[in-house]
Amino acid sequence: MRKDITVTAERRDSRGKNEARRLRASGAAPAVVYGVTDTAVPVAVSPKEIGRILNSKTGHNTIFNLAVNGGETAPVMIVDWQLDPVKDTLLHIDLKRIDPNKPLRVRVSVITTGEPKGVKIQGGLHEIVAREVEVECLPDAIPEEFSVDVSELMIGQSVRASIVPMPDGVKLVSPADAVISHVVALKAEEEAPAAEGAEGVAAAAPAEPEVIKKGKKEEEGAAPAEEKKKK
Repeated sequence: MRKDITVTAERRDSRGKNEARRLRASGAAPAVVYGVTDTAVPVAVSPKEIGRILNSKTGHNTIFNLAVNGGETAPVMIVDWQLDPVKDTLLHIDLKRIDPNKPLRVRVSVITTGEPKGVKIQGGLHEIVAREVEVECLPDAIPEEFSVDVSELMIGQSVRASIVPMPDGVKLVSPADAVISHVVALKAEEEAPAAEGAEGVAAAAPAEPEVIKKGKKEEEGAAPAEEKKKK
C-alpha cells in the first residue's frame, strides 16, 4: 500500500565491510536500490526511518518515496533486510523500485477473529498454521491485512486460503487449499494415563533377568557336586 512517506538517501561511492562499518558507526545503514531499470544504486539510509516503516501496520508492503540526493526520486518497497542478532539494529536493506502500473506479488497478513465453537464448546485447540497468504495486484491495491471469522469452526474443521475475502483487483496466488487455521482435539491428556501404565510395566521388567542370573549360578554350582559323588 502506498503511503505519503519520503525517505532521503545518500549515494555511496564505495562498498565493502569497512565502508559498511563506517556507515553504521555514523548512524546510517547501507542499502541497495534496484528494479524497473537495470541500474542498481548503493545508498545509505536512516535505519530509524526504515525501522518505523517495517514496524508499521503495512510493514514491508509499504510503498514509499526514496529521494537520493543528487539523483532519482522513486517509489520503492523493502524486499529484504538484515538485523544484528544481538542489538536488533538494521545492518543492510534491499529496496526495489516499483512501477505503479505493473502488478506484483506480495505476502499479506491474515488475522483470525472470534473464538471457535470447537474450543468454547468441545474443548479443542485452535491452531494457526499460516499467518500470511500470497496475492497479486497493482501496487496501490495491496491490502493492509485480511480478516477471517473462525467462530463456527468445530473440531476437525479448518479455514483455507480459498475463503479469504479478496478485494477487487486482488488475486490469490497461494494454493486455494492451504490451511490458515484449524481446530484439533486435545489428545495429550487422554494418552497420559496409558503412558504412565506403560512406564509401570517397564519398571517391573528388570526383576526377571535377576532370577535367571541366580538360577544359572545355582546350576553352575551344582555341577561340581554331582562330579564329586561320581568320584
